[in-house]
Amino acid sequence: MKKSITIATILQSVLTPEEVALVVKTVGYTDKARKFTVYHLLQYWCAAASEEWSGYRFGADCAGRSGLPKVHYSSFSGKAAEVPFAVFKEIFHLLVRKCNRETRRKLAFPKELLLIDSTTITVGKTRLPWAPYHGERAGVKLHVALQDRNMQPLNVTETIGSKHDGPIGELLENKAHIMVMDRAYGKLERLDRYKQEGQSFVIRLRDNVHLEKPRALRRELSEGSSVIRDITCQLGTTQCRSEKRHRVVIFRDFEGREIRVVTDLMGITAEQIALIYKARWQIEVFFRWIKQHLNIPKLFGTTENAVYGQLFCALIVFVLLKWLFDGLKHTIPRHPALSFIQFTRFLLLGILPVEWIIGLHRRIQVNHDVSSVTYFG
Repeated sequence: MKKSITIATILQSVLTPEEVALVVKTVGYTDKARKFTVYHLLQYWCAAASEEWSGYRFGADCAGRSGLPKVHYSSFSGKAAEVPFAVFKEIFHLLVRKCNRETRRKLAFPKELLLIDSTTITVGKTRLPWAPYHGERAGVKLHVALQDRNMQPLNVTETIGSKHDGPIGELLENKAHIMVMDRAYGKLERLDRYKQEGQSFVIRLRDNVHLEKPRALRRELSEGSSVIRDITCQLGTTQCRSEKRHRVVIFRDFEGREIRVVTDLMGITAEQIALIYKARWQIEVFFRWIKQHLNIPKLFGTTENAVYGQLFCALIVFVLLKWLFDGLKHTIPRHPALSFIQFTRFLLLGILPVEWIIGLHRRIQVNHDVSSVTYFG
């Protein structure tokens, strides 16, 4: 594969310096640098994620091999601490909107699944004194809304590690989707509000939530079904009880454990609701992948801008790689077919099969030809 195809090359084909400058202006930051601009910092952070740099000094030494302009590591670290991380957060969401356009036209159903959860990145307490977590550990969280259809994040927000997931989950609500969430998001008042406002959901209940006045729903028995009960009821005790009746499906997971989920969905079977909740596991796979392959646990800086800027740029790399893979995989003959993990590994090692190289060059060239168009739709 040509050495010119790096994550920086891919980034340039999708996002222009003019678009980045517009985002910088919108956020309210003034970039006075000429040799190491915000766009250069974006390229450095993306290379740090994809090539798993170990720190500022190491990255500055490796920049030339990645086709990036060389700067002293102090310029890299200083710029990372100075540029508001809101710049990279907005660039991330801009790329999400761009990369979703192709697939959005192909939707066959009115609503899709939106998997919502958080992941925590921890370090020693002295590294991030502004982000207390547990004991001698500090940490930050990424709260992610992941689309089940294409495993691309739709929305992401950041907090310190000690923030509870439930209230932050409200920032990720989306009425165009069925939200699938774990127990941390199942506050009774929130469930009533979702049902009243038409926000579809499938949420696991805590084991100690009381089911008041249950009424069984009529359903066809399915041989081999994992469903135990399908009922409607109010939730909670007299001290704290939901105002509305909700549908609750109780089933066993693959290890035989009893799972209770609450939902507003009434037009589908209990088995389908169980499958919807089981799809939530995909967001755990997503978190594991980005931590293993995008250098996320190795935080370079100690300021909010440096930490969150690095994390959002790692997510930018994921969006770009997944978008490329999804666009190429259906155009490649069967015998050189690759999984997403194989594609990313071979791409970064420079050992992609020739069929993928040809497709990749074509896709990059097409994007480069239209890169002067700014998308903020």
